[in-house]
Amino acid sequence: MKKCIYVVEDNAAIRDVIEFMLTEDEYDVVVSPTVNDFWRQMQLRNPDMIVLDIKLPDGNGLEVCKKLKGSIKTYNIPVMMMSANNYLSKVKSGCVAEEFINKPFDLNDFANRIEHYVAS
Repeated sequence: MKKCIYVVEDNAAIRDVIEFMLTEDEYDVVVSPTVNDFWRQMQLRNPDMIVLDIKLPDGNGLEVCKKLKGSIKTYNIPVMMMSANNYLSKVKSGCVAEEFINKPFDLNDFANRIEHYVAS
């Protein structure tokens, strides 16, 4: 069974590139442009990893991360936070995600980080 990765990103261009790349790497990818859509998807299935933007139109990725890491049902799902702003120290203090990556990012580096957490 394919590993499942949820991608929460409101920028359609970034979301499409990530979805294409992860699909090519044979992951089952579920994309959400909003926090509300993400929580609807989470009711259907828990993914093997979550890629989560910080600034979203209907919420804050840091708050989503805190909620995920505070729940016994989801605390063990690896989370990669993405940010276009270079304030990762603030991000790291606000969320206990496994990974943090600045946008724009190198696609090979991104793919390697994903593989590290979801390799069989």
